[in-house]
Formats: sequence, C-alpha cells, structure tokens
Amino acid sequence: MGYSARRGFTNGKVSGAARQAEMQAKIAQMQEQMNAAQESVEAQVFTASVGGGVVEAKVNGKKEVVAINIKPEAVDPDDVEMLQDLVVSAVNEALRQAGDAMEKSMNSVTGNLNLGAFGL
Repeated sequence: MGYSARRGFTNGKVSGAARQAEMQAKIAQMQEQMNAAQESVEAQVFTASVGGGVVEAKVNGKKEVVAINIKPEAVDPDDVEMLQDLVVSAVNEALRQAGDAMEKSMNSVTGNLNLGAFGL
C-alpha cells in the first residue's frame, strides 16, 4: 500500500471518489440519451382510425391531439352518440400508441431499469 498526497493511501484499486465520479458521468450520459429518445418520440405523429376508417385521430408524442378527421358518412344526426364514441376510441388508441412508443424508447435507453425510485 502506497501513499500519495493527492490520492491518500492506495492499494492499486480505484478510490470511492473515482467510482462516484464515473457513476455520475454514466448517469449524465444516460440522461442525455433519455432526453434525445424523448425528443425523438415527441416529434412523431401517431394515427389511429376506427369505424372502418370513418374517424381518424392523430396525436403527437407529447400526447397532444393534432388532428381529427371524420368522413361525412360517419355523421348521422340521429346517432350523435356513435360518432362521439368513435372519436373517443380513435383518440384513446392514438394516445396509447404514443405512450407505448415513449415507453419502448425509454426502455431501450435504460435497459428496462425501474427508475421510479430515482424520480425519473
């Protein structure tokens, strides 16, 4: 075991401070990768159509509705509830797709780690 004024007593192993610095660098790198993955998914548009394609919803990766398309044959003044249900179904499906894409993207970066304990 040797002594260095800079490193203290060493036995050839990496010090705790060096391990901590290395871990912090890895965490910062993972954070950058997560941010890039998130931005990539947020830029995408997810589309879902229901009712044989008469109602279509588009949402972005931020889970914001960006468009609703309704074909004229879906509009029945005597059955507005059906049209409302179709719109809700299309929006929910598009949002589900966006959520799944975000989860898959984050899992690819984190290796399926549960980062909830870290507040991430």
